[in-house]
Amino acid sequence: MQRLQQKDKEANVGDRPLTDAQKGAIAEARQVYRAKSAEREILHQAALRKAATREEVELLNENLRRDVERLVSDRDRKIAEIRGEASP
Repeated sequence: MQRLQQKDKEANVGDRPLTDAQKGAIAEARQVYRAKSAEREILHQAALRKAATREEVELLNENLRRDVERLVSDRDRKIAEIRGEASP
C-alpha cells in the first residue's frame, strides 16, 4: 500500500476526492464502453456463425481481441481525463 502511495506521490496524483459530477461522468463512461463492448461481442458471435474456415475464425477472434483492447484503452483514457479535471 505504501509503495502505491509513493508511486502516486511521484506521479503527482494527490488524494483528491472525486466530485459527484466526476463520479457520475466516470460511471457514464464505464457504461458507454460496457455497451460498446457488448455490441462488439454480439457482432462477433454473428460473424463466427457465418465463418466457414478456421482462418476466418482466427481472424475474427484476433479482430475482437484488438477491438476490446482499443475500447479498454479508450475507456481508461477517458476516465483519466475525467479524474484530471480540476476538483474543488
